[in-house]
Amino acid sequence: MRQFLFLLLLCSLSTVHAQTVLTGVVTNKSNGKPLEGVSVSIPSTNAGMHTNANGQYRFTIPSKGQYTLQVSYLGYKQLTTNINATGNTIQTDFSLEETGLFVKPVEISSLRVGEHAPFTQSTLTAEEIKKQNLGQDLPLLLNQLPGVVTNSDAGTGIGYTGIRVRGSDITRINVTANGIPINDAESQGTFFVNMPDFASSVSSIQLQRGVGTSTNGAGAFGASLNLSTNDFRDKAYAEVNSSVGSYNSWKNTVKVGSGLINNHFTIDARLSKISSDGYMDRASSDLKSFYTSAAYISKNTAIRLNVFSGKEKTYQAWNGVPLDSLKTHRTYNSAGQKSDGTYYDNETDNYQQDHYQLFLNQSLSSKLDFNVAAHYTRGRGYYEQYREQEAFADYGITDPVINGAPVTHTDLIRQLWLDNHFYGGIFSVNYKGDKLSWSLGGGWNRYEGGHYGKIIWAQYPIDKDHKYYDNDAFKRDLNVYWKGQYKITSALRLFADLQYRTVQYNIDGFDKNPSLIQHNDYNFFNPKAGISYTLNDRQEVYASFAVGNKEPNRDDFEAGVNNTPKHETLRDVEAGYTYRTGNIVLQANAYYMNYKNQLVQTGKLNDVGAYTRTNIPKSYRAGIELQGSTRLGRLFTLSANAAFSRNKVQNFQYFIDNFDTGAQDTVVYNSTNIAFSPSFVGGYNLSARPVKNLEVSLIGKYVSRQYLDNSEVKERSLDGYYTNDLRFNYIIPQPLFKELGIQFVLNNIWNKKYAPNGWTYAFKEEGVEKSSNGYYPMAGTNFFAGINIAF
Repeated sequence: MRQFLFLLLLCSLSTVHAQTVLTGVVTNKSNGKPLEGVSVSIPSTNAGMHTNANGQYRFTIPSKGQYTLQVSYLGYKQLTTNINATGNTIQTDFSLEETGLFVKPVEISSLRVGEHAPFTQSTLTAEEIKKQNLGQDLPLLLNQLPGVVTNSDAGTGIGYTGIRVRGSDITRINVTANGIPINDAESQGTFFVNMPDFASSVSSIQLQRGVGTSTNGAGAFGASLNLSTNDFRDKAYAEVNSSVGSYNSWKNTVKVGSGLINNHFTIDARLSKISSDGYMDRASSDLKSFYTSAAYISKNTAIRLNVFSGKEKTYQAWNGVPLDSLKTHRTYNSAGQKSDGTYYDNETDNYQQDHYQLFLNQSLSSKLDFNVAAHYTRGRGYYEQYREQEAFADYGITDPVINGAPVTHTDLIRQLWLDNHFYGGIFSVNYKGDKLSWSLGGGWNRYEGGHYGKIIWAQYPIDKDHKYYDNDAFKRDLNVYWKGQYKITSALRLFADLQYRTVQYNIDGFDKNPSLIQHNDYNFFNPKAGISYTLNDRQEVYASFAVGNKEPNRDDFEAGVNNTPKHETLRDVEAGYTYRTGNIVLQANAYYMNYKNQLVQTGKLNDVGAYTRTNIPKSYRAGIELQGSTRLGRLFTLSANAAFSRNKVQNFQYFIDNFDTGAQDTVVYNSTNIAFSPSFVGGYNLSARPVKNLEVSLIGKYVSRQYLDNSEVKERSLDGYYTNDLRFNYIIPQPLFKELGIQFVLNNIWNKKYAPNGWTYAFKEEGVEKSSNGYYPMAGTNFFAGINIAF
């Protein structure tokens, strides 16, 4: 039923009402040539579009009233003009003047897909991010994109959060900030908790679904997430953003910028603090961050230094809620619980991550430019645990003799440390010709990771800060790519992308298996090709084929020398259609993602008795994604998306611990659903502007059933859920500040009890197959309210 509702919403996007038509041509003032991709918009109505290859724009607005038409394009001075809507066609042409400064973010354009590239993507602007940025982590801000499912350990979106795209988790999503890799080199995940309030410094976000175009860092195996902060602002500014929410949640942000100093220099800075008690018991977060950027910009050169850092302290909420507590004690958190029922008050995760990025962007001509960048990321921190009755032998300590008798076990407090260095460089050379445009780029990165554990307190005397394991790991990643787009005609374009990536990964032992040494080398060739065709100024179709390869992560290698995992391969076919006018945008795409040797949990034990992922020969994802947006009359704007998919593991062997025999039983399935891959994900946003400067939005999200493992057993699954949020954004007219805005969000307005994430453990006992499940529930009805002041 809900799937049908989302289809109806999408169909309703074709509704058109009598409007005033705005049309015109935007050209370069210096040579008269048309400019493609110029933003032409009316901010007060959310109406607008980008000019086509001939510099033309055409869209509609409500038939009555006066509006401000805004024209902006990076590297050109912004223009505005007032329009009186009369119900007729109004033609207004613009000639934009170049700023004379090289402000193009070259490091971004070389990685992102362009307007006509044959890949599936969604882009969020700074304005769209700002409307919802009240303190929740960055994944939650992407929740309304097609095929996206998000979760939060603490239940509020603050602290540890997760995101899946088309069922692929964050370890399979390539993340870059200004083209610099962000994924952890070993786990291959991205921990946004280490980058608190980074969204407040982001100027745009692009999410490519599928393999996408070549990028730097970890292999894109489900999606690529590109974050850009290198925004140019020529006027001085200052902003204060503060918000408060349920569960004692607070966010305070201060941003300042110098604007252009002496026609060449800019400085930007941000300072943020976020805290929350969390929805789950004791799932508190204390997050601090800063961001600074200084740049020198001339006509042909731009040099920029970014320094940003995040520091987090979160009480662990990693264990999940067992099924028997989900209805009676939904916020139960077992982390830190002692045998007497009390809790250790510092069962926390503590980490600081510092980023340094230095860019040189150089224009060689009107058609050719390049960039080089160096980066360094320093990470260090630990999580702390109270452990009861641990064996001294497990920590390499001889049993002490107390009162003449040996003692074999002790209570203790331990810290598990990471001490990491990640550094390297990237480059790209970019050519934009009349027929052929191309980029040659790549990067070299090295990771040096220290893993060690120490005991900081014990019930019986031991050496201070006794270190019971100390393992190092090193990883080197080199990639080179060439991507090009050739215009056969003004409507027909061919795209090619060739990437070579080589990885060397050395692991010198593990915590529970210090003698297991893993040294592995990988050489990957990742080709992509596609075609796009513009049917007319409103319609475009595309198709592409891409190959991605990905090495195993650290935990996979602990399977043992004789069970070293193979790398994974993904072949991705994408095809799409876009219909775009100034009033309506409709997009549809289909995909088929075929995996070879995908690594999944099978329940099989490794050499040290741990459950790690195993290569499976065949699996696939196939789906259709629909999205669209339109204005409905003078007051309303509707956007909606729906993602239908089939996600299957074929000829799958599942291993179950048999407590009756002490061995493992094997169950073979011909075809089952891939874990955490819902067959339907949908969302919508119905916005109204009842009075000037006020926007009210009703936001809905539906996610169908997700299985916790690959057995497709209903008892080991998450129920589907449907939630609604209500959001208010109002700009208060007043003479004191440049802008004074207030925001209010009421999340989960119907108090839906749901869990978007969990885990399961299957076993046999007394001849019966059973399971133990853990769930990560989200908060019921909760709110965030904020105020934004711009000077």
